[in-house]
Amino acid sequence: MNKPVRRIAIFCGLLTLALLLRSNWLQFVQADSLKTNKHNHRVAIARYSHPRGDIIVDGKAVTGSLEVNGIDYKYRRSYTNGEMWAPVTGYSSQVFDGSQLEKLYDKILTGDDDKLFFNRTVDMFTGKAQKGGDIITTLNSKAQEAAFKGLGDKRGAVAALDPRTGKILALASTPSYDPSKIAGGGKSEEANWTTLEKDKNQPMLNRALRATYPPGSTFKVVTAAAALENGLYTDPDQRTQTPAKYVLPDSVTPLQNEGNIQCENVSMREALRISCNTVFGKISADLGNAKMKKQAEKFGFNNEVLTPVRAEKSVYPKDNRPQNAMDGIGQASNRATPLQMAMVVSAIANNGKLMEPYMVDKVRAPNLNIIETHQPKQMGQPLSAANAQKIQSMMETVVKEGTGKNGQIDTPGVTVGGKTGTAQHGVDNSGNPYAWFISYAKTDNGSPVAVAVVIEGDNETARDDIAGGALAAPIAKNVMEAVLSTSK
Repeated sequence: MNKPVRRIAIFCGLLTLALLLRSNWLQFVQADSLKTNKHNHRVAIARYSHPRGDIIVDGKAVTGSLEVNGIDYKYRRSYTNGEMWAPVTGYSSQVFDGSQLEKLYDKILTGDDDKLFFNRTVDMFTGKAQKGGDIITTLNSKAQEAAFKGLGDKRGAVAALDPRTGKILALASTPSYDPSKIAGGGKSEEANWTTLEKDKNQPMLNRALRATYPPGSTFKVVTAAAALENGLYTDPDQRTQTPAKYVLPDSVTPLQNEGNIQCENVSMREALRISCNTVFGKISADLGNAKMKKQAEKFGFNNEVLTPVRAEKSVYPKDNRPQNAMDGIGQASNRATPLQMAMVVSAIANNGKLMEPYMVDKVRAPNLNIIETHQPKQMGQPLSAANAQKIQSMMETVVKEGTGKNGQIDTPGVTVGGKTGTAQHGVDNSGNPYAWFISYAKTDNGSPVAVAVVIEGDNETARDDIAGGALAAPIAKNVMEAVLSTSK
């Protein structure tokens, strides 16, 4: 071979090598970054080239796929009772990506997940179109409907759990939105998205998981748990050392009780029944911030919770003495999500055992084989079984004889425990309060349901009419009855 030909051969060989290196670099090193690049429109086209798998509640799909035969997309996502289920499903949009279960399980739903490799391989050889897998949830459709209808046109949220397993039974948030209206890629969907983003009522905010509120008097059950667990008091009927007028530590500011209730030296049972601020504020102060914070954290405060959808951290702060007294009655910097307060009451109902909350029970392949099953997991033991039962008896007194009477269920063999709360907020308590109710229903087989309800007081409701017992307790009652009616 002469010299010029050899040089050309070497040069061509180098070009071929460079091409091989480049193609391998693109296919194996840059593949993921190119696939997830927001300018790579082919990924979205492929995503909607076939029907998505479904999100399942009680054996029925609450999602679907509509064939639209658009220029780029063949299918778009559809939803049944979209507003009711949006806090669970989230949305899947051709333009605005996705959220919640739709986002977290996107690869399963599109069929691209590695767990579905066998199914894709079989479909390739048989010539079948690619199919997505299904997400089977823990939700109870009747409980969800009761929660959503109960909230109605109010701003608020409901979270309901099965205390025995941690299954999320209801997760409602209002006002809500219909994910179907932002699923496509047309001008109307873009206009709907803009409207949702500008809405001051934040319909896309999942208030059950992502909004934190002062828990108000519902937090007094945590303070009672701290008192019992730390030996400050040992009996719910033991008289507390509470003066008629209690002044916050390091302060000249008296802590007020609502109305004309008499709280001097009353027992914790009576203090919970009539909701004495002075009793539980003093308990918090007597225990100190470190012990109160530790007890709250045992219930899940100051920790991120994944359901698998992420829930906002609830906060029991490191605080000074007067603020800690206020934290102990659910005010000051104390903040909780509805899910967190449902976790609190579920642990009490489950004899002190806190189960990890979850909303996905199983993942199912297109051929209906179950490829993943969630196993219930204990998250902690915030209080002993004996102390949990003492607080149960106190909460049952609240429902039988106290501020929680609207949560009563007259079904034989069912016992209800609860706690109302009316939480102040705004500078100098200038905003309308939040109405809370937390509760559980108990049968001979344990407690199948624990509920937390919060309603944001609006400017149209008279301030004196905003109370947990009046607004939130009836909703919790309906949710509990829905679960009881479907419990096996």
